[in-house]
Amino acid sequence: MNTFPWYELVIWIPLLGFLWIRASRTQRAREVCLIFSAVTMILSILLYLGNVQPGSSWLGSWFGWNLIHIDQFSAPLIPLTALIYFLTLLATVGHKTQLFPFAGALLGESLTLATLSTDTHWWMILLVSLSVIPMWLELKARGESTRVYGIHQAIFIVCLVLGEFLSVRLNAPAMNMSVVLLTIAVLVRSGAFPFHLWRIDMFQKASFGSSILTVSPMLGAYICMRMVLPSEPDWALHAISFLSLATSVYAAGMALVQSDGRRFFCYLFLSHSSLVLVGLELATPIGLTAALCMWLSVGLALTSYGITLRCIEARVGRIDLNRYYGLYNHMPTMAAFFLLTGLASVGFPCTIGFIAGELLIESAMNYSPWIGWIVVLATALNGIAVLRVYFRIFTGTKHATTIPMRSQIEERIAIVGLSILILAGGLYPQPEVESSYKAAMHLLEEYHREIPQTHGSGLHSDGQEQAH
Repeated sequence: MNTFPWYELVIWIPLLGFLWIRASRTQRAREVCLIFSAVTMILSILLYLGNVQPGSSWLGSWFGWNLIHIDQFSAPLIPLTALIYFLTLLATVGHKTQLFPFAGALLGESLTLATLSTDTHWWMILLVSLSVIPMWLELKARGESTRVYGIHQAIFIVCLVLGEFLSVRLNAPAMNMSVVLLTIAVLVRSGAFPFHLWRIDMFQKASFGSSILTVSPMLGAYICMRMVLPSEPDWALHAISFLSLATSVYAAGMALVQSDGRRFFCYLFLSHSSLVLVGLELATPIGLTAALCMWLSVGLALTSYGITLRCIEARVGRIDLNRYYGLYNHMPTMAAFFLLTGLASVGFPCTIGFIAGELLIESAMNYSPWIGWIVVLATALNGIAVLRVYFRIFTGTKHATTIPMRSQIEERIAIVGLSILILAGGLYPQPEVESSYKAAMHLLEEYHREIPQTHGSGLHSDGQEQAH
């Protein structure tokens, strides 16, 4: 069974769905998209649970390279991404289906899964560069300006290509310039301050669902792990860590004062994804474990939160957080799920984000108390912002309407499924923590083999003793 390229099949299935929709011009694009996305999700979950290793590679046989590489770090990210895509597409109902680019979503899923399935640098650069195209085409199709998005993505691609090109040079000036360019590329893709404007612009102009799917896989963090962390010196890691910390607090503060629902979610997600980068740049076993746990919890909890916010927006229009909506009596299930996912993202006990938050704070405190307190501050501000938005949308007044606002069957399936995963991950976190810890140790061992002299205090062996 391991000789068959099953993981390449996971990549090809959504791509075939994209080609089917584009070639047939079918009016049932949503149904076709759901079928291909569901098959992709089921296959990726079965491969992960069955611990199936990559076999012979079709792509590798074409290009002569071993392009598919799944390790303990990337293995859980593939089913997580497939799940995020499927549930977002499943919750796309009603009038949202008229504007949502289903073909583009399948193309984006294929490119994202392919990126997460490789550690070959040039192949990864090609895939992640192509992944910016679906959103650009959507903005163009909606008649929106692509200037902000295009400029930022051009900077990202140019820095990534030039940085990787210079990294093979042996002279010191080229290596230093490579470090600077790769660091900028990671910061731009991750939306770190001051390169966050393209995300705000995207959430304002593109469809909410497409924007969620663009940011949820956190490809900037993946590029950081594969291309930056193994070889960059201390000062580059400290620069990313400092800007990520600043972004987490800045974005949390901005989320607290936003008056637009989409901008609020964008800043909330930006704050949490920046905390993932902070954990990665600590580069200790417990720090990496915390970052990987938070990667999974943020991807699941905040995607669920965004889906819920999107369902509410579909009923009342763009959400104005300066007013009270009083929607609790009309959608109590949605209100409960909205609160659950929001609290899970900030580490409420018995939710999937609790262990991740505890590990991140502990590792940050061990590394530097100042970093630990900044992480606590960002988390506290995010928690206040989540509760503020909950009260604005579901309390404060009585909402009078003659139109039924209860959730549809597809939305209920997504809500129940995500609720089970969020609570199960909080009540029984051992598999997640154990898998993340093994992945962290695997990554650190690989980096020690690649770099005989450790490039930062975070890679010293005493970090392993602290994690135990």
